[in-house]
This record gives sequence, C-alpha cells and structure tokens, in this order.
Amino acid sequence: MLIGFAGLGRMGRPMADHLAAAGHTVHAYDPMVDQAGASVTLVEAPDALADTELSISMLPDGAVTRALVTDSLRTVAPGHLHIVMGTVGPEVVRELAALPWLQVVDAPVSGSVSMAESATITTMVGAGPEQFERVRPVLAAMTAAQFHAGPVGAGSTAKLAVNAVLAGLSQAVAEGIMLAEAGGLDPATYYGILASSAAGAPYVGYKQQAYLAPESTPVAAPVSLIRKDLALALELAHRHRLTLPGSEAAFAVLDDAVTSGLAAADMAEVLTTLRRRSALALSETLSPTPQTGALS
Repeated sequence: MLIGFAGLGRMGRPMADHLAAAGHTVHAYDPMVDQAGASVTLVEAPDALADTELSISMLPDGAVTRALVTDSLRTVAPGHLHIVMGTVGPEVVRELAALPWLQVVDAPVSGSVSMAESATITTMVGAGPEQFERVRPVLAAMTAAQFHAGPVGAGSTAKLAVNAVLAGLSQAVAEGIMLAEAGGLDPATYYGILASSAAGAPYVGYKQQAYLAPESTPVAAPVSLIRKDLALALELAHRHRLTLPGSEAAFAVLDDAVTSGLAAADMAEVLTTLRRRSALALSETLSPTPQTGALS
C-alpha cells in the first residue's frame, strides 16, 4: 500500500520505518527533517501525501494536524482515509472527521521512544467497525496492541485518560524518591524496591535511569509534551464539569517545570522541579521575618 506519513519526530521516524519494513511504500513529510529512513521516501511538500491511498499524521498538536488535513489533503481520491496518531484531543478529531472529502479516524499511541523503535507501543483507535478492520493491519506494523476504543474521537479520549494517570504516576514516583532520600535511603536502593513493589508499574521500571541519572539518559517524553496532553485532558474534564485534583496538581508542577526551563527535558525531571519547590519553601521558612512596629 502507498502510505503518506507526516511527522518524523522521535516517535514518528521509527513508526514510518516499521511501515516500510512491513512492505508498504511510505512517502513522508517533515519540514524539520532532511533525511528519512533508508526505505522511506522523503517528499518536499505535504501536498504530495494527497496522492497516497492512506495517510497518517504523527504531529505535535491539533493546530498543525488541522492545517495538514484541511490544506494539504484536499485533493485526495475518494475513499482516502487519514489516521490521526498524534495526541490532539477528541474535539479536533471529530471536527476533521466531519470534512466531506476524506475519512478520518484517530489512533494515538502510548509508550516510549524505545518502544516505538521496537514496535511494542499500544494504540487506541476511534473508528467505525469497518474502518477499524481496514486500518488495523497498518497499525499492527507499528504497534503491539490495537484497541478499538469506540467511534471516532474515542481513541483520543482514551489517550488523554491514560496520560492523566501517567502524569500523576510520574509525580508520585518523584515524590517517593524525595521521601526516601529524606529518610536516609539510597535512591537506587529505593527505586529497586519501588519497581518490585505493588506500585511497580511498567513505567516505573523503564524510567529508572531517567529519574536516577537524567544527565546521561536520552529524553523519551519531554515535559512540554506531557504538559500539553494533560492540558487537553483537563479541558475535557472541565467541559464535562469534572474535578480532577490530582491532575490539577500534576499540571501545576509541569507548568513550573516549563517556566523554569525544563520544557525540553524528560518528564522525569518533575523530580528536579519538586526539589526546587522544597528548597524554596525551606529557604522561606528559615528566612528571618522583618521586625515591624518596634517601640522606641
């Protein structure tokens, strides 16, 4: 199958490579990339993706995704199907699915860069039953598990719910490390205990080096990305008048991390932000209070 692929970032590049390895012809576009994988053809303009049978976007946000679909895929042949695999939120996906000249489904993914490289990530698909069966073999070339979450937009909703848990877990791990250190435990020893405990989710295991040796560990998921995803999750929650105190707290810490210059750092660097917060709170506690109203 001739497949168009937009977005060759940390996750998109290995995903496009897997499609090519599965025997598909892949034409990819990314203005920030000047070289693609050996079996992937890099095209000069996004309009070229309209000449494919099926297209995929793995782009950073809804605005860029919307521009690609509405501007560059206007001339697709009847029956063309576009898969939104970036995390853009269900509203954007449903808006695009309402366009009359193409079909749109959403299939955001969950997993790390290394999991994308080994094709062991998970995808959550929002599509009709026939659409799901059509895209599932394509998705199976890039992912280990394909869940049919429901109609279009359901995949994006599932992804936001997953990442709300992930953001909370990320902060909880950081807080556990700080508590263990405060009690005199060696961080590496504690982390081994945590990974083998009832709280030892897969995330805890594969993020160990990101927490314990961030300076020498490649960035898997930057703070800015998880902050963006959690903002979308909170937008969805507020739209449905839900109160999510854990997610609100996690977002505040991620916001601090971005403000302090950690936007491009791995999401495990919330640990650095929490340490800074604690140090600031301690310094404010120890600072002498100015004396006022002294008697002469």
